[in-house]
Amino acid sequence: MSLLTIITISFMVLEFSNVLALYGKPDFKYANAVGMFKAWNQSKENPDMHDFVKYLVNWVAGTKLIFLLLLVVILVFGDEKTQVYSMLALILSILTFYWKLYPLIKKMDKKDQIDPKNYSRTLALMILSFVVVLSIGFIVGLVQL
Repeated sequence: MSLLTIITISFMVLEFSNVLALYGKPDFKYANAVGMFKAWNQSKENPDMHDFVKYLVNWVAGTKLIFLLLLVVILVFGDEKTQVYSMLALILSILTFYWKLYPLIKKMDKKDQIDPKNYSRTLALMILSFVVVLSIGFIVGLVQL
């Protein structure tokens, strides 16, 4: 099994745990569910708003599931070149976190809307570590082509 495959599968396991948490236990404060957002619990006070928020949470979970299933297809049926360049696409898509999501979660963190405090920093570092590991896999895979 290649390093690229090991990295991809490891990433998929982590992301699948997030999908399970979002679908099954969105109140959870682990596996990047939404329980750490105080607005999640506040939305429960307004059933219409909570339904909308639940819809968005499930939309995110469904989108992640699409990515995961595409990765399965790429790992099973894709040649090495496809697998390597799909890693680049994955890296670029993950980096979009820093464009819109990070500024928003950082703002919410500063306004004490997230528990635990400074979760935005933890999440940013975790996503950066994903990008670094995926980049190593991409570079090693590219060199081996």
